[in-house]
Amino acid sequence: MTSAGIVLAGGRSTRMGRPKATLEWHGSTLLRRTVGILGRAVDGPVVVVRGAGQELPALPPDIELAEDERAGRSPLQGLAAGLAAVGARADAAFVCGADAPLLHPAVVRCVVAALRDGDDVALPRAHGHVQPLAAAYRVTVAHRVEELLRADVLSARALLERCRVRTLDEAALLADPTVAALDPALESLTNVNDAAQYEAARARPAPLVAVSGRGAIRAATLAGAGGGPATVAGRRVSDPEEPLVAGDVVTFEERRGARSARDSWGSL
Repeated sequence: MTSAGIVLAGGRSTRMGRPKATLEWHGSTLLRRTVGILGRAVDGPVVVVRGAGQELPALPPDIELAEDERAGRSPLQGLAAGLAAVGARADAAFVCGADAPLLHPAVVRCVVAALRDGDDVALPRAHGHVQPLAAAYRVTVAHRVEELLRADVLSARALLERCRVRTLDEAALLADPTVAALDPALESLTNVNDAAQYEAARARPAPLVAVSGRGAIRAATLAGAGGGPATVAGRRVSDPEEPLVAGDVVTFEERRGARSARDSWGSL
C-alpha cells in the first residue's frame, strides 16, 4: 500500500489569532516541520492544502500545493482538495493540520499500516478524543466527501459515519514498539489550537537526538544539531530546517577542509 501526506493549512486560525502555518518553531515554522515529518513517513506525495492566495512559509521544492477554494468552510473542504491532488498516486493518505509540531514519523507509519482490507479510515482515539486530523484515509473516500459537501454537510463525524472505520485506541497505538519507545505519551496527537497551547508546546525541550562526534543533544532541526549536509534516518539532508525527532541519529558529512587539515597534521 502506497501512502501520501495531506496537510490542511487553509483554516482561519481564529483561536490562535494569527496564521498557524507561519508560526516559529525552533528556527523553522510549524508548517515546514509538519511537511518534513510527513515526508519521512510516507512514500508518496506530500500535499499542502491552502486557501486561495494564502501565503505560506518556505517549503521544500518537492512539496505540492493544492488550493481550497472555500477555505475556512470546514476541514472536509480541504480534505476534498487534498485527496483530489493525490489522485491515484497513493492508496491512502495520512491527514493532519499544520498545528502538530510534536508529530512523530513512527506514529504516522503506525496509523497508515493499521488500514486493513475493507477499511476506509484508520482513526486514532487518544487523550479522550477521536483524532480525525491525525488519521489515515483511503483515497477512495473522496467521493463520499464530495457527496457530503454537495449536501452542505460539513462535519467530520458525518464522514466517519459513512465509512468503515478502524479505531486505534492508545493501547493499539502503543502496541507498536517504535511508537512505545519514541512517543510513549502519544504527544504526536497533540494540536496547538490557541496561543497558550502554542507557547506551552514551544517551551518544551527539543527532541533528544544522537549526533556523530557529540553524543546525545537536544535539537529540533538540522541547524540546531550543528548544520551542514548529514544523513538522518537513512536519508541525506542538507536543509537547515529539516526537522529532527526523538531517536534520530545525525551523521554529518566530513567537510573537505577539515579532512585536509587533519591529513596535513598527520603528515608532520
